[in-house]
Amino acid sequence: MITSKTISNGIIRALLTTVFVGLILLFFYKIQSVLIYLVVSFILTLIGNPILDFFKKRLKFNHLFATITTLFIFILIIFGFIMMFVPLILSQGQNLSLLNTTEIEKNIVQLINQITVFLDNHQIDSAQVLKEANITSKVNFNIIPNFLNAILGTISSFGMGLGSVLFITFFFLKDRLMFIVGAKKLIPDSHEDQILNSLEKINHLLSRYFIGLLLQLFIVFLLYLIVLVVFGVPNAIVIAFLCAVLNIIPYIGPLIASFLAAILTMMSNLGSDFQSEILPTTIYVLIGFWIVQVIDNNLSQPIIFSKSVSSHPLEIFLIILIAGFLFGILGMIVAVPLYTIIKVIGKEFFPENKIIQLLTKDI
Repeated sequence: MITSKTISNGIIRALLTTVFVGLILLFFYKIQSVLIYLVVSFILTLIGNPILDFFKKRLKFNHLFATITTLFIFILIIFGFIMMFVPLILSQGQNLSLLNTTEIEKNIVQLINQITVFLDNHQIDSAQVLKEANITSKVNFNIIPNFLNAILGTISSFGMGLGSVLFITFFFLKDRLMFIVGAKKLIPDSHEDQILNSLEKINHLLSRYFIGLLLQLFIVFLLYLIVLVVFGVPNAIVIAFLCAVLNIIPYIGPLIASFLAAILTMMSNLGSDFQSEILPTTIYVLIGFWIVQVIDNNLSQPIIFSKSVSSHPLEIFLIILIAGFLFGILGMIVAVPLYTIIKVIGKEFFPENKIIQLLTKDI
């Protein structure tokens, strides 16, 4: 029989559970930077493991020296990016009009006026629509310095974050066997083999996935760079790099990259004739970017991703699509790694399930 005391105790337990969960979520929110450092370090560790094994097995380095060498390679790559992009961004900042909001507004008004003249010359009423819409008055140009302040704040904490990530990565690489031994002590004996096999396969597949992702981004970067250099777009390296990074977001990222490339191409050519120079160059760049995306979507991306995580290209496409509908852009980014983890766990713990057998036949 349910009494008032039982109900009261249930309400109290529910409240305490809610408060406890809330405190845990608040704790994770407060240490979100640390969690990000751990995630980035984990990804670098997955990428670094094959490099570490290469130094140990092929070059006969001892474990500590192989770890230091692997970390040194990461530092060289990061330092190379900084040395390549920071001077370019600083020296070309004025050309890209990123620091002067008055100049930005002037350039955009000029660009809109040129578009209006072009449409008028072709007897298109859209020019009148542009004038009546008064687009420039509705654009809040103050958002740009605010955005830049946020970037500067991020850069200011970059040093501490980079140091923390490299420090954590060093010990992830150096003491990975110790972590495995420690994990064994926490794992129930009845499921030890299954869990350890799962961790080993997950580590192997995700290492291949992230290395494949870097390879795919590098291929896209080179193709974007070729397109921009061919059509004489200033700051080609910076623009190609930014657009390649956007490819981390499946399917949506390339569209954003095309839009960004078109805007920066037009902004870089302001002062030239719109009809004979700005418009054709922008169209050629967009066509070039679309060709790159066709190559990436149909050749490099399916081959690299399907081989790295042992999944069919259609399977990857559907998983990314579903994750995008359910969880947005973040879901699309993490869809393939999480799906890979779920597949490995499913194969280890439910090997008799026919659906899991079908999905994991290549793992």
